[in-house]
Amino acid sequence: MKIVVLKFGGTSVGTIDRIKKVADIIAKYVKKKYKVIVVSSAMSGVTNDLVNKSNNISNDFSNAEYDVLVSSGEQVACALIAGRLIHKGYNSRSWMGWQIPIITDDDHKYSKINTIYKKNINQYLKSNGIPIIAGFQGINFDRRITTIGRGGSDATAIMLAKFFKAERCIIYTDVEGVYTTDPRKLKKARKIKVISYEEMLEMASLGAKVMQPVSIQDARLSRIDIEVKSSFNNKRGTLITKRKNIVNRNIITGISSTQNDAKVTLVGVIDKPGIAASIFKPLSESSINVDMVVQNISANGKETDLTFTIKSDDLNKTRKIINSNKNINFKNLLFDKNVSKVSIIGVGMITTPGVTYRMFQALAKNKINIQVISTSEIKISVLINKKNINQAIAALHKEFKLDK
Repeated sequence: MKIVVLKFGGTSVGTIDRIKKVADIIAKYVKKKYKVIVVSSAMSGVTNDLVNKSNNISNDFSNAEYDVLVSSGEQVACALIAGRLIHKGYNSRSWMGWQIPIITDDDHKYSKINTIYKKNINQYLKSNGIPIIAGFQGINFDRRITTIGRGGSDATAIMLAKFFKAERCIIYTDVEGVYTTDPRKLKKARKIKVISYEEMLEMASLGAKVMQPVSIQDARLSRIDIEVKSSFNNKRGTLITKRKNIVNRNIITGISSTQNDAKVTLVGVIDKPGIAASIFKPLSESSINVDMVVQNISANGKETDLTFTIKSDDLNKTRKIINSNKNINFKNLLFDKNVSKVSIIGVGMITTPGVTYRMFQALAKNKINIQVISTSEIKISVLINKKNINQAIAALHKEFKLDK
């Protein structure tokens, strides 16, 4: 069977008119002789409304019941899509995760798909049926509904493409693809035609919101090519694929930025073996993600200043944890929420010297001060004052000729 997996995000199914448009898109693939597996998110705004309801019921709402509650949004969207296809004369029906079943681990709210039973869906495809499968959900071995984390419908689509050996996996959303940077921050942002898994993973983890990092990692491990495109027009999107499929590569592929970082500095920490572990262990145990880290040793070698970044939402919790930590001694604790991280990403920098200099020089020319630096093989990130973020993006976009 020639199978294609089509995933539609919340904005794509956000209204009845948009659901009718989605049905038209599905029909086009059927006419091209594809066996179509459809994955749908909940209608835009529905999941947030359900989460708010759970918060109003309890500030410690059961994780298991949370999964039952928020997974109901996809059920509505799937039924509406199937109903429209039936109206158009096609054989279609909705499938919840438990009906297939999609088996996950037991971690409520953040489950991972372990296996997908194919028999029922294969039989339905062979009978020319169009299954509309609820994204974001599955069932564990206790027969309880589980969810895969926000943005989990992408993961559902990618795993279905893997298990059913689909020829294509297309993610339909409200943007035309992946851009060199956020087009809302820079009008000269350009749509990227092809990007590697590694670059897309870095861009997503550093602020690009087109796809969730975990979904890209799933695609990379399973070698599933993904096309990201708009459900609102028929323009070509962005192909996410392996590096060797890409030719004529730029040095830098894209620029990402964040708006919700905070900088934490411990001044005058008594320096001794294991001190960093003593600081970061209780943060890790409280699920606080530490990102950029820099350490400065004093001239006498007895004290150090340690700076790191976290999400600004974790600031109050971090303050309490550090102040109550009896295993560390320091002179002062400083916080700064007026910071943003800007990153350049590209596998081309692996073999190209001078990229770091060009980045720092471009920022210096615009009088933008760098506070913290972190690097990996294919990205360089710097922490700057939040007020300079748009200026920094524009300068770097121009320096690496991403608008051409």
